[in-house]
Amino acid sequence: MSTPALPSRLPAVGTTVFSLMSALAAEHGAVNLGQGFPDFACDPALIDAVGAAMRAGHNQYPMMTGAPVLREAIAAKIAAEYGATYHAASEITVTAGATEALTTAILCCVHPGDEVIVIEPSYDSYLPAIALAGGVPVTVSMTVNELGYTVPWDQVAAAVSPRTRLIIINSPHNPTGSILRAADIAALTDIVRGSDILILSDEVYEHMVYDGQRHESVCRTPELAARSFVVSSFGKTYHVTGWKVGYVAAPAALSAEFRKVHQYNVFSVNTPMQHALAAYMADPAPYRDLPAFYQRKRDLFREGLAGSRFTLLPADGTYFQCVRYDAISSILESEFAQWLTTEIKVAAIPVSPFYSQGRESGIVRFCFAKQDETLRLALTRLARL
Repeated sequence: MSTPALPSRLPAVGTTVFSLMSALAAEHGAVNLGQGFPDFACDPALIDAVGAAMRAGHNQYPMMTGAPVLREAIAAKIAAEYGATYHAASEITVTAGATEALTTAILCCVHPGDEVIVIEPSYDSYLPAIALAGGVPVTVSMTVNELGYTVPWDQVAAAVSPRTRLIIINSPHNPTGSILRAADIAALTDIVRGSDILILSDEVYEHMVYDGQRHESVCRTPELAARSFVVSSFGKTYHVTGWKVGYVAAPAALSAEFRKVHQYNVFSVNTPMQHALAAYMADPAPYRDLPAFYQRKRDLFREGLAGSRFTLLPADGTYFQCVRYDAISSILESEFAQWLTTEIKVAAIPVSPFYSQGRESGIVRFCFAKQDETLRLALTRLARL
């Protein structure tokens, strides 16, 4: 019996570069600085909190919108960190990780033919979600030079049309490690003022901003918060990426539409983790100490590459370091990343797959969310370059 043909909803989508490079790293015994996950454990107190939640009987379906205790903790944290008030009952939704949050936000507001402005390089889930919604991506490329990556807001403004429904921003930015500053937020505010354009703000690395700089969440600007879905991730903040728990903060009217899609997609998120996270959030120290924790790792990694032929771009946020390799090779990014993995035994991610048209810049991305010994082993190998 033959299998019926199934026309693809996403014909241009294959296996992600993250999966491909992680598999190649495992095959060749390479230090995996490609995919963005820690190789160290989370706080044992967080694990203990999960066990306590299970023993307390928190093992059945939670509310579709999230356990009230966790939503209240999230609202309190946003108020304390950014001075923004969100009502836990109607404006905070717990999601199955940030990717579900991003996809659900796009599906709930983008209709067929609507345009979505995407600033590239961009996280790889944005464009497939827009395609599933029937939307039309309008891409604007970041400017990159020795000062790093910046958003050309004049080009973003020029990309706006009567069909623009949504602008997606990401800060701190994956894959570039750049951050938006107050001037960027002001420029974005000017662009959307007086329009019906919505904003999807991907802020999963919100607590990884370095050198005393401030994370400019859109929550801080009421004019933007009123039209924004703000996404964050416990996986990134607490070193538990496999838990896949995130959240969305949005005004009640936007949250209501978001929840319509969320409830028929995943419905709800695992219960004991929600209660454990709520209990753990009572102490803000773990996320307030995170900038110093990762800045030390960033500095260790940058110092180790200082004598190499890589050109280091600024890394103001996230746990990623982008480097130019033009002094080493002129081959394509994907080829260079494969060569690094198979011959130097250190895996990186090419930046070109983060562009819709695979734009080549001669840049690859390393992840420094690793144990110091892992980073030192990688640096020993990379020092040969």
